[in-house]
Amino acid sequence: MVVALPADTGAGVYHLCPEGGGDEWPALLTHLHPGDRQESTLLTDRLAVWAGSRGATERVAVAALIEEGDVLARGDVRDLLVVDTGTAASCDWPRFEARYRNSLVLDASERAFLDFVVAVSFPRLVPLWQVEHLGERRLVVVLRALAALAGAGAVTVSVGAGSC
Repeated sequence: MVVALPADTGAGVYHLCPEGGGDEWPALLTHLHPGDRQESTLLTDRLAVWAGSRGATERVAVAALIEEGDVLARGDVRDLLVVDTGTAASCDWPRFEARYRNSLVLDASERAFLDFVVAVSFPRLVPLWQVEHLGERRLVVVLRALAALAGAGAVTVSVGAGSC
């Protein structure tokens, strides 16, 4: 069931929950595929299931990609990062890390965001000055990911006049 539209979330993602209630999850419209049953099979759901069986770093990195939404919506990013069988999906961090800087045309904000996500998932050094390129929305996602990686539960991040 759709409980929030991209216009409601400000993040370019739909928020879904099971019929009758339950935990919500974010999903991109481009990742909705008809399933064998009446339910939809989401790439984001398959990635979240895979990440749930991985270490904390990959869980946090996948959650950040899903929350941010726009980067994962890009076909060229998905083609380079995601291994999708249609029933299961995973991230190939080593392949992605080795090729994304030279294979993808990214703006400064996308590059900075992916540098941070890759550093979380597949430990690498990231110059902290890159935060200046993130923009508010991606900065909030990165700060939440870092808080989750540190084991801090729900964290409220205030940016400018509003809070996220």
